[in-house]
Amino acid sequence: MAGVDALQRGCLKKHLLLVLTVGGVILGVALGMGLRYAEPGATTILLLSYPGELFIRMLKLMILPLVIASLIAGSASLNANLSGSIVAKTVGYFLATSFFNAILGILLAIAIKPGVGLSNQSLDDVYEKSSSSNNANILDGFLDLGRNLFPDNLFVAAFQQVQTVYKEETVPVMAANSSEVMEEVTRLVRQCTNSAATLPITFRCMNDKCGVDPRISRFVLPIGAFSLVFGTVLGSLGKRGSPVTEFFAIVDEVILKIVTGIMWLSPVGVASVIMSKILAVDKLAAVMSTLALFIVTVIIGVFLYQLVFQNLLYLIIVRKNPFKFYFNLLEAWVTAFATASTAATLPITFRCMNDKCGVDPRISRFVLPIGATVNMDGTALFVAVGTCFIAQINERVLGIGDYATIAVTATAASVASASVPSAALFLILIVLTAVDLPSDDVTLFFTVDWLV
Repeated sequence: MAGVDALQRGCLKKHLLLVLTVGGVILGVALGMGLRYAEPGATTILLLSYPGELFIRMLKLMILPLVIASLIAGSASLNANLSGSIVAKTVGYFLATSFFNAILGILLAIAIKPGVGLSNQSLDDVYEKSSSSNNANILDGFLDLGRNLFPDNLFVAAFQQVQTVYKEETVPVMAANSSEVMEEVTRLVRQCTNSAATLPITFRCMNDKCGVDPRISRFVLPIGAFSLVFGTVLGSLGKRGSPVTEFFAIVDEVILKIVTGIMWLSPVGVASVIMSKILAVDKLAAVMSTLALFIVTVIIGVFLYQLVFQNLLYLIIVRKNPFKFYFNLLEAWVTAFATASTAATLPITFRCMNDKCGVDPRISRFVLPIGATVNMDGTALFVAVGTCFIAQINERVLGIGDYATIAVTATAASVASASVPSAALFLILIVLTAVDLPSDDVTLFFTVDWLV
C-alpha cells in the first residue's frame, strides 16, 4: 500500500500543473455561468478579466525572444539542404491538412445541415446585424504575405504587420447630373475639388496613407523568416559561428525556464479568461440555441480530425501510441482553448514538445514557429462550415463548383492571412466574396468565434 501511495503521490506531483490548469478551466466555466445571474456590469467584467489579460500578456512577451532564439539555434544546427527539406515538407504537410479540413467541413455541413430551418428573420431577433465590408480580396492577402515576409524595417516588423485595407471616403464631386458622375470620379478623387455635392466612393489605394495599414502583428512571419536565414548562414560558418549558436541555444533554454514559471499562474489566468468570455456574451442562451447545430458541426469536425485522422497518421508514420503523445500536449491544448491564441500558446507548446514529448529540439525549434504562422487547420474547417451555414440560412443552393471554390479559397486564404488577428472571421469574408454570399451574415459568428 505504501508503494501504491508513493506512486500516486509521484504521479500527482508530476502532473500537478496539468491538474490545476484543468481545474482552472472547470472553475472558469462554473463561475462564468453562475455570475451571469448576478448581471455584472462592464467594470466588474473588466476587473474579472484582468488576471487573464496579464497572464496572456506575459506569455506573448516570451514569443519574440523565443522565436528568434529557437529558429536561429535550430537552423544553425542543421545544414542548409536539410533545413530547406524540413521547411518544404512542413509547409506541404500544413497545406495538405488545411485542405483536408476544408473538405471535411464542407462534407459535415452538407450532412448535418446546420443552417437549414433557420432564416435571417428569426436570427434578427438574436443578433443586431451590422454592415461588413465585402471588399476582402485573396490576392491582397497573398501580396500582404510577401510584404510581411520581407519587411522594410525589421524592428517595426517585431510589433506591426502590413495589411491592405479598403476605406470609404467622401469625395467632393461637381456634376450637372447623375450620368456625369461616373465620368468625373477618377479625376475628382485625384484632384479633390471643392463642391457642395458629395459622393461616397469605396476604392483601394496603394500608398503610404491607406493602402497598406499597419496592424498589431504576431510578428512570427517576418522575424521568423529573418531568423531562419540568419541561422542557416550562421551554421555555414562552422566553428567560427559556434559561440553565437551556443548563445542562442542558451537564450532558448532560459526563455523556456521562464515560461515554466509563468505556467504556474495558468490556473488563475485560464479561469479568468474563460469566465470573462462567458460573461461578455450577450444573450448566451439564445446564441447557443440558435447556433447549436453550427457549433456541434464544428466540434464534430475537430474531433474527427484530431482523434481519428491525426491519430491514425501518427500511428502509421511514427508507430507509437498517439494517446500518450496527446496527453503530453494536454497543457498546451487547455491553454489554447482558454486563450484562443496560437501565439500565446507557442511558448507552452515548445516546453511540452521538448520536455514531455521528447522531440529533438532542433526539429521543434524549426517546425513550431512555422506552424504558428501557416498551420490553420481548425480555421479552414471553421471557415468551410461557416460559409455553408450562411448559404443554408439564405436558402442558396451551392453546386460542385461552389464547394470546390470554398475548399480551395479557404485553404489558400488561411495561409495568406495567417497573421491576421481573429483570422477566421476575416477569412469567411474572403470565401463569401468568392461564392457571392452576403458578407453581413458573418456577424453571426462574433459571439462564438472564441469557443469554436
